[in-house]
Amino acid sequence: MKTGIAHLPLHSGRTPRWLFDRMKLLAREITLILCRQFGPEQFLKRISDPFWFQAFGCVLGFDWHSSGLTTTVCGALKEGLRDINREIGLFVCGGKGATSRKTPQEIENLAQRRLIQTSSRRLVYASRMSAKVDNTALQDGYQLYHHTFFLDRKG
Repeated sequence: MKTGIAHLPLHSGRTPRWLFDRMKLLAREITLILCRQFGPEQFLKRISDPFWFQAFGCVLGFDWHSSGLTTTVCGALKEGLRDINREIGLFVCGGKGATSRKTPQEIENLAQRRLIQTSSRRLVYASRMSAKVDNTALQDGYQLYHHTFFLDRKG
């Protein structure tokens, strides 16, 4: 097993709008192809792998070593999949800042619209617990500002 250190400097600023718009389109098309070819479960498996996720962000056009890749990729996926999420059976809840605190309501909304086939209570609990762990257990002195929850129809 290889080990090492990657220096990921914290950059200030925002993703330029022209780049984010392209990232949304490309994220949408790649995700659509993967979901049609392998199903949303396989996409979820891939997106949860940190190395695959980082590579996906690079393919979308984000610098490999830039901070903000996670929030930008999740935002691009959420916006890019917004109008096709029913078709492919893949949903993205939450996001950055105040949107992160809306994750439980977004999960509940999916359940009320009968887009997911599992108990929203369990999913909301999982969302809240993972946010709590991220916010408290890491003890790095920072408050959680980004919380995104990916799920398919099965939850």
